[in-house]
Amino acid sequence: MKTISRRTSRLATVGALAGTAVLAVSVPAFAHVSVQPEGTAAKGGYAVVDFKVPNERDNASTTKLEVNFPADHPLASVMPQPVDGWKIDVTKSALAKPLEMHGKKITEAVTKVTWTAEGKGIQPGYFQKFPLSLGALPEDTDQLVFKALQTYSNKEVVRWIEVQQKGQEEPENPAPTLQLSAAADDDAHDAAAPAATGAKPAAQNTAAADSGSDTTARVLGIVGIVIGAAGVAYGVFAGRRRTTAA
Repeated sequence: MKTISRRTSRLATVGALAGTAVLAVSVPAFAHVSVQPEGTAAKGGYAVVDFKVPNERDNASTTKLEVNFPADHPLASVMPQPVDGWKIDVTKSALAKPLEMHGKKITEAVTKVTWTAEGKGIQPGYFQKFPLSLGALPEDTDQLVFKALQTYSNKEVVRWIEVQQKGQEEPENPAPTLQLSAAADDDAHDAAAPAATGAKPAAQNTAAADSGSDTTARVLGIVGIVIGAAGVAYGVFAGRRRTTAA
């Protein structure tokens, strides 16, 4: 009886581990307004980025998004891509220190971009991406923080403005943060320029594909572990049945 009890205990442990692995794959991350590049965002280059806005309410739609640009790292070129059903307003302000871009002096820069729904907006259970072309990205920082305000149809405003502090847990309402990669070489830097018109360089496409392949491989690996654990559990259970029958 003790032998059967120990085997039953091991079977329960294997089942628990397998269930934990499944939960690790299936549980979604907490949804909030975020920003991600379409490919890479290299220092000194150009990039197309998407502000992803999920609707987190069951009884209201998202009707407005305001994205504020970092004043300490102004961007000379900011171009929004049209989004069906949304009006776009670009706010510019004078710079205390002019920027140089293609041999020209830039005296003002975009400080805020606002998207306002002309229809129903982002309804419950959906999300929307808002693309922007940015450049040239700064070379003296590893990230750009964009503070954003999300307005719902019931007049509620969620302020995504809290800056993530190194070594601390993610804040409740984190500001969208764009991570910048190391500066590319001259060829890659030149290839990044078409991003200003919405085109993605081949190198960026390859990086995105590699990233997707790596993610897929990890998921398949976890699934393999779960299946293997289930097989071991079945073997233990079958062995116990044969021992009992004997």
